[in-house]
Amino acid sequence: MAQNEEYVVEILLDAELITPSQVADARAKAGAASVLDELLREEVLSQEDMVRTLASQNGMEFMDLATIAPSPDVLETMAVEDARRYCAVPIALRDGILSVAISDPMDMEAADSLSFVLNRDVEYVCSTPDAIAKAIVEFYGEDESGAANDGTGEMTLPDMEGETTEGDAPIIKLVSMLLLEAYNNRASDIHLEPLSEKFRVRFRIDGVLQEMPSPPKKLHSAIISRLKIMSGSMSIAEKRLPQDGRIQVKLGDHGLDLRVSSIPTVHGESMVMRILDKTALLLGLPDLGFLSDDQLKFETLIKLPDGIILVTGPTGSGKTTTLYASLHYMNKPDRKIITVEDPVEYQLSGINQVPVNASIGMTFPAALRSILRQAPNIIMIGEIRDLETASIAINASLTGHLVLSTLHTNDAPGAIARLVDIGIKPFLVSSSVRAALAQRLVRYLCPKCKKPAELSEYEYTTLRIDPNQALDANVMQPNGCEVCRGKGFKGRKGIFELFQIDDEVRHMIINGATTIQLRAQARELGMRTLREDGVRKVLSGMTTAGEVITTTMTDAD
Repeated sequence: MAQNEEYVVEILLDAELITPSQVADARAKAGAASVLDELLREEVLSQEDMVRTLASQNGMEFMDLATIAPSPDVLETMAVEDARRYCAVPIALRDGILSVAISDPMDMEAADSLSFVLNRDVEYVCSTPDAIAKAIVEFYGEDESGAANDGTGEMTLPDMEGETTEGDAPIIKLVSMLLLEAYNNRASDIHLEPLSEKFRVRFRIDGVLQEMPSPPKKLHSAIISRLKIMSGSMSIAEKRLPQDGRIQVKLGDHGLDLRVSSIPTVHGESMVMRILDKTALLLGLPDLGFLSDDQLKFETLIKLPDGIILVTGPTGSGKTTTLYASLHYMNKPDRKIITVEDPVEYQLSGINQVPVNASIGMTFPAALRSILRQAPNIIMIGEIRDLETASIAINASLTGHLVLSTLHTNDAPGAIARLVDIGIKPFLVSSSVRAALAQRLVRYLCPKCKKPAELSEYEYTTLRIDPNQALDANVMQPNGCEVCRGKGFKGRKGIFELFQIDDEVRHMIINGATTIQLRAQARELGMRTLREDGVRKVLSGMTTAGEVITTTMTDAD
């Protein structure tokens, strides 16, 4: 109110809220600073009395924001950045007119500017600056510096259970605590599911969903709306259609990147947040779970100047992580690498990454045609889904490019049949594909607390382990400690099946060999199956027999 200070002082004197002597004393103490600020600091004048008086002078209503709870639809009308910039909050929307609380009824220039920013009819009311600052925190979950209130103290989910209400704790504190708990538990996904009687929260930890203490069901809508606001792209007003978005937050010194998906259910919106672990960018090939012999073979393959290398497996088997680790290994100044991804989950330094956007015609085939004119050495395609994409990938490999991509097949030899099923001619498959790598993820035992174990007769039989093979083995079992939070497992790594294409296999592909025939030939060439690679890791004490049996139930002989 600096530009109107003398006028404001006169209004306050007329209202007998202050006296001339108090003003004189404040001027003497303030010097060149604000007289009004000095009066407020000395508590000669209260914020509420001042704003109430000025609001009345300008024919505006004074509001107690502590009694106001705007709906998510109302909050969506104003970005949090504008709320902080103008010290204003939206409080109601009636008949197309937005009611907004501001702290300075004398600054109509700022009010007109805010009306222009909002691009709608606005009705202004007043409240104190402190009340508006507090409301911004409670409504949007932002502190006065603009940073998310991350609630990163010692609070955990059990601490909040049964005592969090919309009135006594900001939703942002609950949401931030939820994200922090997921991070501390090494969760890969957060599932927020409204059920008939409860609001269920589950974390996927090392591939297994685990139910966590849940917030009160009445907070479901507020939590979902808060997460939508954090995404910046999801509408809190739309509850009938699926939506997708991304959230980037800081928890202490750690940045967290989440891919968010919401879908309507009979009991409300269900939301899943996938936590994108950027440490996967820095993984070396040994970190993926390769044993030394398979790692050497795979490194040799990705050093080839051309051809296609396929990574296969179901959703969630770690295919993308393997591709990123391979790119990290190959990323040298003398090589140009371009990727086509849907979506680009991680940004890789020194690599050209192209996002697919089907809505504007930027499909996999369209992107691939364009990047071939960029003269890359190495191309990574997120997934080969159709004949057109597969054809361009084949042609690129035959014209001097190394192509890496993924396919959804159960085993490595099945990748050949999948390409033929898509519509690629067998002779093109045989001349372009260099290898296929099938993989699954198994939980690794916690190195801090694992303890010796004996294999059961069932495990010997199911995994076809020769007792002599286990004589010098180091079989271990889970125990549980503080490091693994009592689970006995810590992290997941891959088990692999590497199918290398040689001249004999190429001849078989051209002659239309079945997957069974190709698999038999691969075994003769020394290919270990997923289960056999898993057995090696069981006998080395890295994982358990139960993990390998469960993960490789579909593994052929």
